[in-house]
This record gives sequence, structure tokens and C-alpha cells, in this order.
Amino acid sequence: MHTFAFPLAAARAAPLSPDRASALLFEYGSMSLRYYAPDKVDRQTPHDQDEIYVVASGSGTFECAGETAPFTTGDALFAPAGAEHRFLDFSDDFAVWVIFYGPVGGEA
Repeated sequence: MHTFAFPLAAARAAPLSPDRASALLFEYGSMSLRYYAPDKVDRQTPHDQDEIYVVASGSGTFECAGETAPFTTGDALFAPAGAEHRFLDFSDDFAVWVIFYGPVGGEA
């Protein structure tokens, strides 16, 4: 994979990181790009960096810090560092690009 282009097909084929439920695709400074496609249940816990999700495929509901919002392919979602968040009632084809960035604890 190039360091400037990240095809969806390559992301889908990338191996999961040993300690994570997502595949690491790229790192640059404090930013990392990952691909996440949970199987039936999203069991993630809060992360120590801010993150942006871009929905690669599927639909469902995103819950973050006690609020919920529907999402579909192409939507972008934000979870601040430390916030409880998860995907609910998502379709079988659901997957997201995940962009972690910034300092531990999140941006000011």
C-alpha cells in the first residue's frame, strides 16, 4: 500500500493488529489510520486520543457520551478522547475508517 493512498479493498484485506480489533493502515506523527469492521457487536472501550470515523459501508446508530445518532455510508462521526462510544444496530456490511489524532487525553 502507498503512504498516500489507501484503497478500501486493501483496508478490508489488512490483518487486524494483535492487540486491537482494527487493522493499522498508516501512522504519521500523532495520527493513525485504521480500518474497523466489528462482527455483530461493537465491544470497544474509550480511547486515549480523539477520533473521527468515516463510514466506509453500512448503516446503524452511533452512541457517544450518552447521545445517539443514525449513520449511513459516507457519514463522518466524532468521539472525543475518553468518551464512552459504540456502534449499535449496525448492518452486516458495516465498516469504518478510523482516524486517531492528537495528544493523549484529546485536544484542548
